[in-house]
Amino acid sequence: MTAFLIHNMAPIMFASLVVFLLVGYPVAFSLAANGLIFGLLGIELGLFRPDFLQALPERVYGIMSNDVLLAIPFFTFMGLILERSGMAEDLLDSIGQLFGTIRGGLAYAVIFVGALLAATTGVVAASVISMGLISLPIMLRYGYDRRVAAGVIAASGTLAQIIPPSLVLIVMADQLGRSVGDMYEGAFIPGLCLAALYAVYVFLLTIFYPNSVPGLPAEDLTYKEPDGRRGVMSLFVVVIAAGTLAYLYMRTTQVRAGADFVVLTMSAAVGLAFALAVVSRLLRLRLLSVLAEQVIFVMAPPLALIFLVLGTIFIGVATPTEGGAMGAAGALVLAAIKRRLTFDLTRQAVESTAKLSAFVVFILIGARVFSLTFYGVDGHKWVEETLVSLPGGQIGFLVFVNVFVFLLAFFLDFFEIAFIVIPLLAAPAERLNIDLIWFGVILGVNMQTSFLHPPFGFALFYLRSVAPKESYPDRVTGKRMEGVTTGQIYWGAVPFVIIQCIMVGLVIAFPAMVMHYKGTGTGIDPNKVKIEIQLPELPPLDLGPPTIR
Repeated sequence: MTAFLIHNMAPIMFASLVVFLLVGYPVAFSLAANGLIFGLLGIELGLFRPDFLQALPERVYGIMSNDVLLAIPFFTFMGLILERSGMAEDLLDSIGQLFGTIRGGLAYAVIFVGALLAATTGVVAASVISMGLISLPIMLRYGYDRRVAAGVIAASGTLAQIIPPSLVLIVMADQLGRSVGDMYEGAFIPGLCLAALYAVYVFLLTIFYPNSVPGLPAEDLTYKEPDGRRGVMSLFVVVIAAGTLAYLYMRTTQVRAGADFVVLTMSAAVGLAFALAVVSRLLRLRLLSVLAEQVIFVMAPPLALIFLVLGTIFIGVATPTEGGAMGAAGALVLAAIKRRLTFDLTRQAVESTAKLSAFVVFILIGARVFSLTFYGVDGHKWVEETLVSLPGGQIGFLVFVNVFVFLLAFFLDFFEIAFIVIPLLAAPAERLNIDLIWFGVILGVNMQTSFLHPPFGFALFYLRSVAPKESYPDRVTGKRMEGVTTGQIYWGAVPFVIIQCIMVGLVIAFPAMVMHYKGTGTGIDPNKVKIEIQLPELPPLDLGPPTIR
């Protein structure tokens, strides 16, 4: 029995951790307890010496001194301030009016605003709860299928998982030992593509199930010109003109093609459109329609915040931690401009930020205790040899890992997977010459399904907490509306889980979606560069016979 334990300590330790988690013990304590129990057992079996555990205080101190992790409370605080300042409500109202009577217009608006909130808040809970409170009653009022409405809201909120400044990308970069800025830049285009796939799904619903996604009635469109026109064309003309001018200007700069080029071009276009809207309003000129002015004024602040955070990170002016600090300050300024910055709002945001930050740090401490013992019994070598020997090379490895992470996401959330599993996968991936930024983005999209997996998806829990369970009177029409069942929320999420799996396949099949982060470099791995210096041949040194004195 002793010999069996010694030879199989690593797999037994990993299996025991899974049992701990499935039983329902808190993750941080399960990790730490598992590490300490097997650490004592390893000392008893002679696998390592007792002083091996003396490295634990240094590991804990390393967590506390990690500057990268400071970005988590900054981005969390920024997201909570923006969510409580009413930005989501203003965006959903204006964008919903923009789509108007188009079938699926409200669903398109939710996806668009979800992507915009993801790029400004980076917090899934804030996005799902705010959109659930604001848009779900409106979608139900106008006859949306409850499964479609619930699925669109939950899935759009999870875009904050993959679109920078995502918290999970910060953790992923830290665990893989890569730059957060590179991880952000690599994930930017896949995140936008995922939002586009959501919109394609809604478009297909408008074709095959049009009654499930109706448009707004014409009488409910409030932003109109005196002659009854909506003025949408005015907005399109301004956006196209501003975008063209911004693109032509950015082509004259030295900014390379990629996520930073996209963000800076968008920021310049929004700046031009905002300047035109301000001039139109101050000089009382009708250069823009009422709808165009409203949309521009509502979208300009969050887009300016995106440039402040992501733009400065992408062009190298600020680190992710500094970008998060600027984003938090910018969120306070925006809330103050809207006259919604109160002491209670700030206190609630600070308390929630402290709770989430403590949650992350305690899980990370538990993970360090577990990994110390796991590495001590050569668990990392066991994992590496097992995964590297899989058939199919890189593709076989990626398929197995993604299926494994997908199944784990049924039971664990993304923080737990990131802290437990990701560090074990980095070495095998690197040994197979897989770019770790690409690998991290693939797993980031995959782990996003952990928010939508029935029955444990956190986005589903967030939506369940704000969706009406029983019939209720609509506050506008007074009509009695049926509630949303838990089954409808779960079934609504299933198509979006499938879409996310498709997106994982697309990122694997088209690595250029991520690899653009390398820019216009040489593409040469400096670790593989060998410098051979050929020494010149020198004539033999003749010292002559020794002299005796």
